[in-house]
Amino acid sequence: MSKLAEFKRLEAQLAEQLAALDSLKNDAELKREIEFETKLKTLLNEYGFGLKAVINLLEPKARREAVTPAKDKRRERTVKTYKNPHTNEIVETKGGNHKVLNAWKAEFGAETVKSWLQ
Repeated sequence: MSKLAEFKRLEAQLAEQLAALDSLKNDAELKREIEFETKLKTLLNEYGFGLKAVINLLEPKARREAVTPAKDKRRERTVKTYKNPHTNEIVETKGGNHKVLNAWKAEFGAETVKSWLQ
């Protein structure tokens, strides 16, 4: 694309965006929202509150619900039980970093110990 064609295309886009901006400036709903935002910020500053504090006052559960889902998404680990057929010793663990389990893996091999899972 030539520089001239690109310039004309960008110029047309700019004209469209300026027209959209002008129509928004004259929109009564937008003016009401801007007036509301201005008055709200003035009121918050007057009483020394922030938006988070107001949300916590009006909807105390909303803040907790926004924070806690990340914790709820992680599933709890299940307990795994391994039984050593040589000694009949039983190990229960939620993770793989168990002292006795690691000793068994070193002695018998990880695949063998894995087969001992009950």
